[in-house]
Amino acid sequence: MNYVIIHNEKELHDVSSIGEIVDFLYKHLDRFGDSKQAIRKAINYAISNKAGRGGFLTIAKKDNEIVGALVMNKTGMSDYIPANVLVYVAVRADQRGKGLGSKIIKKSLAEANGKVKLHVEYDNPAKKLYERIGFKSKYAEMRYTKEK
Repeated sequence: MNYVIIHNEKELHDVSSIGEIVDFLYKHLDRFGDSKQAIRKAINYAISNKAGRGGFLTIAKKDNEIVGALVMNKTGMSDYIPANVLVYVAVRADQRGKGLGSKIIKKSLAEANGKVKLHVEYDNPAKKLYERIGFKSKYAEMRYTKEK
């Protein structure tokens, strides 16, 4: 297994393409994912060198194919919320249950500067993985959606 951490567009192009990573995450996040447009936006944010943006991607490859991917975005708000948000993490279905998700997350936590938060649905099986790694539920997230 080959793990690569990507901080910018040049590093990305040395490993893969945005389209390939977007497609991988879209497929393997399954019902817990977002649109391809949203995934692409998070990846572009992570590899941006613009002030107030940034983060990184962690990619796991086996036989030159992506088998796992993670997107970490900097929040720019470390004084009052965690400095990073783990936006997406997915493992190819045939590689699940082998510790790959845990390895990708742990490598990413080691790479991140500061605290890390994530959002997970209560019925997502990955919630137990996050808890084993050390994530704790601190707040209930509440959202308000304006009617148009």
